[in-house]
Amino acid sequence: MLADGSGEPLRRGDVVVVDGLIGIWGAEVPAGAEIFDCSGLVVAPGFIDAHSHSDLQVLEGRREKLLQGVTSEVVGNCGFSAYPQGAHAGELRAFANGIFCGGQGWGWDSAEGYFAALRGAKALASVYSLVGHGSLRIAVAGNRMDELPEAQMAAMEAMLGDALAQGATGFSTGLMYAPGSGAPRGELERLCGVVAKQGKIYCTHMRDYGYHLLEAIDEQIALADVTGCRLQISHLQAVGRPNRDLNARALEQIEEAHVRGVDVAFDCYPYIAGSTVMTQLLPQWALEGGIDALLGRLANAVERGRISTEMIAGMANGWDELLISAVGSEANASTVGRTLEELGALRGQEPADVVFDLLTEERGQVNVLEFNQSEENLRRNLNHPLAIIISDGFYVKGRPHPRLHGTFPELLGNLCRDRGWMTVETAVRKITGFPAERFGIKDRGYLREGYVADITVFDPRTIRSRATYEDPAQAPEGVRWVFKGGRSLLAADLRAG
Repeated sequence: MLADGSGEPLRRGDVVVVDGLIGIWGAEVPAGAEIFDCSGLVVAPGFIDAHSHSDLQVLEGRREKLLQGVTSEVVGNCGFSAYPQGAHAGELRAFANGIFCGGQGWGWDSAEGYFAALRGAKALASVYSLVGHGSLRIAVAGNRMDELPEAQMAAMEAMLGDALAQGATGFSTGLMYAPGSGAPRGELERLCGVVAKQGKIYCTHMRDYGYHLLEAIDEQIALADVTGCRLQISHLQAVGRPNRDLNARALEQIEEAHVRGVDVAFDCYPYIAGSTVMTQLLPQWALEGGIDALLGRLANAVERGRISTEMIAGMANGWDELLISAVGSEANASTVGRTLEELGALRGQEPADVVFDLLTEERGQVNVLEFNQSEENLRRNLNHPLAIIISDGFYVKGRPHPRLHGTFPELLGNLCRDRGWMTVETAVRKITGFPAERFGIKDRGYLREGYVADITVFDPRTIRSRATYEDPAQAPEGVRWVFKGGRSLLAADLRAG
């Protein structure tokens, strides 16, 4: 059964692969061809993870995504990219290591340098990279969060333009992460203007997904309106129980903009929980100057009190919805898998003080899972015609979110087959043809003649994720074959290897 990436109903047929490309449909099978019997299976384009944070791990040939059927990844999301480092390589690594799970030896001066490293590493996936705003800002100005002078603004525009010309797929912002959170509207307009001129895409982790979700969407739609850039809103959701009613209005805002001609879409992952660095809980002014400046503020009783007051006032989650997933040291390994509410009770502290002490002890290297949204809103978002489905997965020194190991089998198994949330062909479109169109990937995403033969074959009866919040590092089941450029890789061989 062919799911060709268009969303059209499944149909029976054969796929011919010639010299790494999809060949002529309905032709006789050439003599001597290798035959893969896909009876009872679904043949689909290779899955595209359009929102990934595997910027460093793709260089290592990690297999977690390939085991799920992923053959292409878009990295550089949420304002984090592995380039440009400028004169601030150390600050770039300190900024991004919580998302990249990196050490001290990475960093590139340009998109061209990063792409050269990818070619040398022979990455298993085809990698498409966004230029991260936070990385770009640090390369030019370090960890400052105020409005930048004209010379530095011009330097950012030039560096962004160069990266896009060198093959970067687009530009991303992380407006809840310092220093990008300090960027004024005018700065974003100028950078989105560069993106629009080169016909690339702008992806945004907005300023807020909780109490100010609607205002955050308004800001991004206005940027697209003014600059003409193609807008992709990252991991759309309404965070926290008090904000769940905002989700429907958020979708209406996006739909209204789309109808009047704004080129806007969004993505979301198929889980109610998200994952991030714990410093995102803090008011972002507290992070200006980097980790040493933050630790100095936390050591000052007055500053600590101010940070606590603002953090609690802005939190949409309860302490019981925030769970430690990774820490940098063995000394605090016992905190992994516990909520901040539990840790407060165990330590005899207020949860806010647990946050501050852990950040101090781990020099900021703490990751959390956040149980953000309702299943009703999740189902509505995933099914929306403007939604792409993504993993947003990243590696940690502890327990990763199960989406790193299970996103696409979870979608096709649990949500499509078991719960009936959408049809297989609709789900396949949201992870193949639609992201290929949005991100300008011209030769992948569809089973069409002349397209690169990136193909995923799965058993619709058995495909499932085995990854759980308690035990996430488990390979999925039901992915039978993954073809990359016509070369077949058996999932069983990958597990063994």
